[in-house]
Amino acid sequence: MPCSQTCSRILGLGLGTTALFAAGANVLLLFPNWEVSYLLRGLVGRHALLGSGLWGGGLMVLAGATLVSLMGWRRGCLSKSGPCRTVLVALVSSGLALLGAVSCFITAGMALKDGPFCMFDVSSFNQTRAWKYGYPFRDLHGRNYLYDRSLWTSVCLEPARAVLWHVALFSCLLCASLVQALLVALHLVNSFLGLLCGLCGRLP
Repeated sequence: MPCSQTCSRILGLGLGTTALFAAGANVLLLFPNWEVSYLLRGLVGRHALLGSGLWGGGLMVLAGATLVSLMGWRRGCLSKSGPCRTVLVALVSSGLALLGAVSCFITAGMALKDGPFCMFDVSSFNQTRAWKYGYPFRDLHGRNYLYDRSLWTSVCLEPARAVLWHVALFSCLLCASLVQALLVALHLVNSFLGLLCGLCGRLP
């Protein structure tokens, strides 16, 4: 049991850290190149505005991490919890954190697939020099901007380094959500092992 509680403390800390990391990455996505003007003018992509790194990989995972930590420290209502309550709290905390991680993972994956929201030249379509904001990489047939880095500076005109900002931060969200899912799985295994050890220790 002490070993299981120590693992819960470590897992809770890990989940809490990744939750803060995901929330921070999502906040940065709202301010391309550290500028507030794009958000004020409504020129931020829908994936960033969806905020899954804030409410999903951030708040929901942080709530789950708090429950996991309480299990480890045996504080509050968990100070003298029985096996049934322990299993219930483990399932609730794991489900909450996993749901947040999955929502963050899906949004980050879709964002990387669609590419950044930026201003690009549409003159090749209507033969006149014109610029507009949109998702230029969604219409590129046969070319994947993630592998063709020559497109990173030639397609998006504004914000500067829009592709790098987009790819780096959404990749961070993708990795953070994967780590969160792994920690949730470890938490479930740890909880059930702790439950089995506790039940075995009560046997005469």
